[in-house]
Amino acid sequence: MITELRVPVFAAPMAGGPSTPELVAAATRAGASGFLAGGYLTAEALGEQLDRTRALTDRPFGVNLFVPGPRGAHDLANYQLRLLAEAQRYGVEPGVPDWNDDHYPAKLDLVVAQRVPLVSFTFGRPSAADVERLHAAGSQVVVTVTNPAEAALAAEAGADALCVQGFEAGAHRGLFTDDEADPAGGETYGLLAALRLVSAEVDLPLIAAGGLVHGADVAAVLTAGAVAAQLGTAFLRADEAGTNQTYRQALAEGGRRTAFTRAFSGRPARGLVNRFLLEHSGPAPAAYPEVNGLTKPIRAAAAKAGDPEALSLWAGQTYPLGRSAPAAEIIENLDRELQAAVRRWR
Repeated sequence: MITELRVPVFAAPMAGGPSTPELVAAATRAGASGFLAGGYLTAEALGEQLDRTRALTDRPFGVNLFVPGPRGAHDLANYQLRLLAEAQRYGVEPGVPDWNDDHYPAKLDLVVAQRVPLVSFTFGRPSAADVERLHAAGSQVVVTVTNPAEAALAAEAGADALCVQGFEAGAHRGLFTDDEADPAGGETYGLLAALRLVSAEVDLPLIAAGGLVHGADVAAVLTAGAVAAQLGTAFLRADEAGTNQTYRQALAEGGRRTAFTRAFSGRPARGLVNRFLLEHSGPAPAAYPEVNGLTKPIRAAAAKAGDPEALSLWAGQTYPLGRSAPAAEIIENLDRELQAAVRRWR
């Protein structure tokens, strides 16, 4: 289904609320497609989203899962102490910084049983056995990669396609491992460079992701060898997105730069610069998902208070160019801009 879209665009999986069945269904009805974000959900909650999406559309769509990393031995004492005052500011207690597998086995069982047409993975590659199960169920497998070494590992596991993520992308980098001192998680590649390097390493269909908000951007990555584009930030303010109002307002106001940080989750992610990011990025340990659990009550309290200064305002570098509109209108504009860009090029 990756190469069979009328509009070669996927609404990216945006875990934590922005991705909704309504957004995914609207994208499919407009000739594109999208991914439900399985990250942070239980299998039961993901199953409900699958049922809801299928009630809204009979067209194919995908599901994204987070690949759990190894259980680490992280010293979080200093960061916990640091966040105690942050939590008190909002009248809550810090969360429990426990490791968990994000219900991965149960959610994998679910997408196999439900025969989801397209299943993508972030934060690593699924095992070859998991890929075989998905293939037996008729699913195509997409693995998110950020460099050619990860691409080779994904191909080795049997991936059908790769989502190539450039450093321009908002939210978490799809790194297989995160043990670098660099707050961005090691060497980073822009999207066009990543597409070129990955295409030289493997012979698989590539979906391009990172800073794409205009149809001309889609034309550029198609010309560079991708078969489709995956856009997240461009859909954050879509009518059907579950983005909370404080987050939407921060995106609409613009004026903030973006930066990588581990402060909210323990993994490098690009978001709008706010007070929390500035004050806590330096000492934040590379400890996901423990840090994510630690900051969860703080983020929830800030959202409830309408305070953007302690929210993880994930966004790509081109976020000021996004807009509020129905998802179908966003996709129609992308298609029109794409066609215009192709005509100009020819």
